Amino acid sequence: MISKNELKYYSSLLKKKFRESEKKFIVEGKKSAYEGIESDFCCEIIFVTNKFVSEEVQFIKNLERRNFKVAVLKSVDFNKISETKTPQGIAAVFEIKKQKLNLQSFDDTLLVYLENISDPGNLGTIIRTCDWFGIQNIFLSRESSEIFNPKVIRSSMGSVFNINIFKDVTLDELNILRKTGYEFICCDLDGEKIYDLKKGKHTLLFLANESRGPSERLLSLIDKKVTIPGKGKIESLNVASASAIILAELTK
Repeated sequence: MISKNELKYYSSLLKKKFRESEKKFIVEGKKSAYEGIESDFCCEIIFVTNKFVSEEVQFIKNLERRNFKVAVLKSVDFNKISETKTPQGIAAVFEIKKQKLNLQSFDDTLLVYLENISDPGNLGTIIRTCDWFGIQNIFLSRESSEIFNPKVIRSSMGSVFNINIFKDVTLDELNILRKTGYEFICCDLDGEKIYDLKKGKHTLLFLANESRGPSERLLSLIDKKVTIPGKGKIESLNVASASAIILAELTK
């Protein structure tokens, strides 16, 4: 049984300040919870509704066999830890891992830096897209949305558990990557066509806020600018959509 105080404590993790102070976050939905459970993140507790238990008997048995702590809640109580309009009846609490950034150690063919991606839905979708194309490490600027925002996690469909995501990384820090042989490429409207790009052995791709574009500081650092040619009347693509096209080209 979960006490009222415990339920209040876990529901507080829906707020950023408590996620940061407690170093924990909450995940909703079977897919995202499953990704977390199968990852190397530490799962503190899993909440399920009676309906979920009756519909997912084998899933619950597997959790209990692996000694996960499972708490069954009434729907009215489950809604207190849920932000979705139609909850799936499962949520899990994980500890936030400590990330130690050593830029000199990277040897990935492709790394991604996200500058000022403030929309949680866009950030989550980009993380999911990076996961699809095999990106293992992502850097976030300080002004980007919080990784463990529930909307980011839902949009990523659990991909936040599959990729190393380093937050609050400054542009100045990235100079180390240039010294180790990385070519800096940025998506911008006046760049060369992405389909014509001759990529090097190691690439750091920058994706920026779609309304403001790359900062002046970022533009001063890059080696090449690329764009996605369009035929319609709109000025630009959504940054999450653009990321899929660019990553498909850079990883083929």
